[in-house]
Amino acid sequence: MTDPEDSEALARCLERHLDYRVLRRVKRRDVFADPIGDTRIGVLLDTETTGLDRREDQIIELAMIVFEFDDRGQVCGIVDRFHAFNDPGCPLPAEVVELTGITDAMVGGLAIDRDEVARIVGPAAVVIAHNAGFDRVFAERLHPVFATKAWACSLAQVPWRGAGIGSAKLDYLAMRYGLFHDGHRGLADCELLLEILARALPGSAEPTLKRLLDTARQPTWRVWALDSPFDRKDRLKARGYRWNDGSDGNPRAWYRDVPDTGLEEERRYLTTEIQPGPCVPQCVRVTAFDRFSERV
Repeated sequence: MTDPEDSEALARCLERHLDYRVLRRVKRRDVFADPIGDTRIGVLLDTETTGLDRREDQIIELAMIVFEFDDRGQVCGIVDRFHAFNDPGCPLPAEVVELTGITDAMVGGLAIDRDEVARIVGPAAVVIAHNAGFDRVFAERLHPVFATKAWACSLAQVPWRGAGIGSAKLDYLAMRYGLFHDGHRGLADCELLLEILARALPGSAEPTLKRLLDTARQPTWRVWALDSPFDRKDRLKARGYRWNDGSDGNPRAWYRDVPDTGLEEERRYLTTEIQPGPCVPQCVRVTAFDRFSERV
C-alpha cells in the first residue's frame, strides 16, 4: 500500500499541473490557528428535518460545532461538538431517508436535550448556518436561546460569485477549496463548513469567516411595497422583490432587503415608479439579531 507521505507527495505533484485538481478528505481536527487578540465563541449549526415546511415539519437531527475565533476573523480551534437525533413522532418520509440516510430506527424514542442546547449556545457571540433562513426558524422553535443570538449565513453572506465561485452549494464549495467529505449528515457538514471558513476566500488574503462576519454585522432594511398595483409585479420581481403571502404574520406584499446606503434610493423608486403619489413604503431595520428569523 502507498505510504500516506508518498500519497501527499503525489498529490502535490499533480497540483503543479493545470490539467489536474486534487481533493483531500476533510480530517477531523481541533486546532486551527494560534489566536491573536481577543477570542469569541461561535456556533456552527446544521439541522435535518422531516421536510421544508417551517411551520409543520420538525427537526430530526441537530449538529453543532462550538469554536473560537479571534480579532482577525480566524478560526482558532474547536471547543465542543454536539449531535442529537429527535423522534418526530411519525414515520420519516422516504425522500428524507434517501437524502440524509437517517431512518426511523435511528431516531426512534430519542429527543434533543434542550438544557444541553442552552448550555452550548449560551456563550456564543454568533450562530452560523449554511442556510440560516431555513435553520434559524427551526432552531428558534426548538429553544428560545437561538432568538437571542446574532446569526450569519455562509450561503448568502459570503461574496462567492465575486470570488469566482459560481455556486454556493456546500459540496461545490468543498470542491473549489480542494476538499471532500462523506455523506450528507449534520456533523460532517459542520466539519466541512468550518474547514472552508477557516481558509482564505479565493482571491483574498482574508479568512472566509472574516468576510462572512463583516457582512453579517452590517444592518440592512427590509422594504415593503405595501398595496402596490398588481400590474407592477413584474417590475418588482425584476428588481429583486419577493412575494410574502402573509401566513407568517408579516404583510401580504412584495418586499426586498437593501443595505443602509440603498434605502433612500429604494424609497424613491417605489414612490415614483411603482406607486406615485403620497405612498410611504414600510421600512424595517434588520440586524444579525433578527435577520433570517420569522420575527422580521
